[in-house]
Amino acid sequence: MERGTAGGRGTGRRLRRGAAAAAALLLVLGPAALPAAAAEHPERLFTIHDRRITESSGLAASRAHPGVYWTHNDSDDGPYVYAVDAEGRTLATVTLRGVKPRDAEAISLGPDGQLYLADIGDNLDGTWPEVWIYRFAEPADLHDRTVDAVKYRVRYEDGPRNAEALMVHPVTGRAYIASKRQSGGGLYQGPERLSASGVNVFRRIADVPWVTDGAFSPDGTRLVLRGYFSADLYAWQDGAPHLLRPLDVPFQRQGESVTFSADGAAVLYGSEGADSDVWRLALSSPSPSPGGPASSASPGGRAAPAPGAARAGPGGGGGPTRSQFLYE
Repeated sequence: MERGTAGGRGTGRRLRRGAAAAAALLLVLGPAALPAAAAEHPERLFTIHDRRITESSGLAASRAHPGVYWTHNDSDDGPYVYAVDAEGRTLATVTLRGVKPRDAEAISLGPDGQLYLADIGDNLDGTWPEVWIYRFAEPADLHDRTVDAVKYRVRYEDGPRNAEALMVHPVTGRAYIASKRQSGGGLYQGPERLSASGVNVFRRIADVPWVTDGAFSPDGTRLVLRGYFSADLYAWQDGAPHLLRPLDVPFQRQGESVTFSADGAAVLYGSEGADSDVWRLALSSPSPSPGGPASSASPGGRAAPAPGAARAGPGGGGGPTRSQFLYE
């Protein structure tokens, strides 16, 4: 008994000495001794004040206009895309001539200043045999205007499905769509060049988690995919995603949009709802390399569904899980 007590005291002393040594090491090494993601926490950037924007479903950082972001409503709105600044003020409304969106769910900025609006929502999960993407040039100056848009017809090789994420690669111009399923969806690759004269068939190339939006970094080397309560960062290599690590996500009413900042140094999260907030997550650097502890791929080279399906809110602690919320 006494030997056990003495042994316990000895163990305690060793643990305290070890903790002290670890603390001293951290003081010497500084932040470099901590995981890259440890310092990443989202901060509120601005609130969208426009009373017309109540279902902000997509977000894209402008490269032509620093500090400006493109957004749009989903269903029950017209062919409108809005430019908002970092104070949440609407600077311009772009109307797409002759377009009647059914369920616009995402917006993406491709090469040469081309914006792509994705009319790809299907709340009945497979009702619509065909969905559409509309392309138009980002305006050189910001004021209300009506523009013509190129319409692309889209089908999936394995049949209709619901989707809310469109990612146009900023270098190659190739379009990708992530389908949305609670049990996990797919990443679909479009043809090398979209055609306005025929049907564009998107083919599944990877497994992904439940995705409500996604975006490429401005240099095309990274991809972020988000759900309502989680997000993951991927390296984009050889035309495929390679999981790097999860990202912190703010708790939002209906988190449906994400974009990289124009300089690629941060990720921005948006949400549906009146007076919705846009949050900014500054990314620490460098990110872990693919193939490290956080990297994973399912058989056939497909990216595995991201870990933490039930993460909720900053830090991933507590709160609702994906299975408790089935938003449209």
